[in-house]
Amino acid sequence: MTSPASRPPDRPTTVERRDAFRFWLKLGLISFGGPAGQIAIMHAELVERRRWISERRFLHALNYCMLLPGPEAQQLATYIGWLMHRTWGGLVAGGLFVLPSLMILIALSWIYAAFGTQPLVAGMFHGIKPAVTAIVLHAAHRIGGRVLRNGWLWAIAVAAFLAIAILDTPFPLIVLAAAGLGVIGARLSPGAFSGMAHSTATPEGHGPALIDDDTPAPAHARFTRGRLLRVVGVGLGLWLVAMGGLVALWGVDGALTRMGGFFTKAALMTFGGAYAVLPYVVQGAVDQYHWLSAPQMIDGLALGETTPGPLIMVVAFVGFMGGWNLQLLGPETPFLAGALAAAVVTFFTFLPSFVLVLAGGPLIESTRGNLRLSAPLTAISAAVVGVIVNLACFFAGHVFWPGGPAGGVDLPAMLIAVGAAVALFRFKWGVLPVLGVCAAIGLAWSLVAGV
Repeated sequence: MTSPASRPPDRPTTVERRDAFRFWLKLGLISFGGPAGQIAIMHAELVERRRWISERRFLHALNYCMLLPGPEAQQLATYIGWLMHRTWGGLVAGGLFVLPSLMILIALSWIYAAFGTQPLVAGMFHGIKPAVTAIVLHAAHRIGGRVLRNGWLWAIAVAAFLAIAILDTPFPLIVLAAAGLGVIGARLSPGAFSGMAHSTATPEGHGPALIDDDTPAPAHARFTRGRLLRVVGVGLGLWLVAMGGLVALWGVDGALTRMGGFFTKAALMTFGGAYAVLPYVVQGAVDQYHWLSAPQMIDGLALGETTPGPLIMVVAFVGFMGGWNLQLLGPETPFLAGALAAAVVTFFTFLPSFVLVLAGGPLIESTRGNLRLSAPLTAISAAVVGVIVNLACFFAGHVFWPGGPAGGVDLPAMLIAVGAAVALFRFKWGVLPVLGVCAAIGLAWSLVAGV
């Protein structure tokens, strides 16, 4: 006879909107650690503790969101919120994932722009930058541990790294190649590409979930062509109204108009989340439009790592610095110009994410258990790991050799990065403690060495 202590917990029956709202707000305030940490928080809260969704359904949604251009953690929150409470749930979950971070990042960007050249602030960033390199590498390790389950997927990850690092292959081509390999691999070794399958009753005994493996898709999650057209039409209409307003106020060649167009392309043409999109943002914002400098871009990523919400919120820092540096509203109001630009950039960056999730969710729900469609998603997830490792190398080059290979190595930065990596990998420190300690070390070093 089963004792009460060993009996599986009952399946949750419902989640009220107010309870969901409170959770998504809490998530927006505590979701530190980049996409890997945010996905881990959602898994712990939604799959293990609250049991709002089963692990298999969670990972099926995650694979789709990793395929999409844009921030996968925010899109995953939008997807789960939509699955539970229709469009209201998706907008609340995705919006609250972003808004707290935007407010905090605007404040931090102002502090950086106004006081960033002060020796104390510069010293702290001298310690934070190498920590960011270790954090990106650690994120690749965490995602890889969840995705790279066999030799096939390891090979795809390595091939993706070599393709982007050595051949400078555009990431969309890597995505297409990985999807093709997934289709082929599913025929040769179906088990290797069958998705991250887990039983409903996991070894930890989480018990049945509200949205379980066998739970039918609700009515709003069933695909219809009319619904697809409505969602796409509303999204396109919002984009046209916003862009039309910018053109009317600042003209086609205005900086805010250019920001709206550029970050729309960034949202639609880049894949793999924040770590994959950053090289594209650097190329446009730094090299092409000169909204900010390369060192400022790395500092912005460090600020992004210290705030909750998706790491791609670094684009708000890019917008703020562009508005501040260009004095878009005149020299008397640099803060308002920066805040306006940050809001514009955030809108155009995240609008496509909402449309892609709300429009594509019903189709993805219909593919559960379909190996022909899940195999490409699994292969793409593996390719993303290789791209993230390449990004870690990209930052390491700029941080450890700030003056280029001929300028010599920044040994203190390299030692700080090694220490941060040990803290993350060996001692399981969180992102914020690592950044705090490294900032203190950088400040102490600058005071001693007179940097």
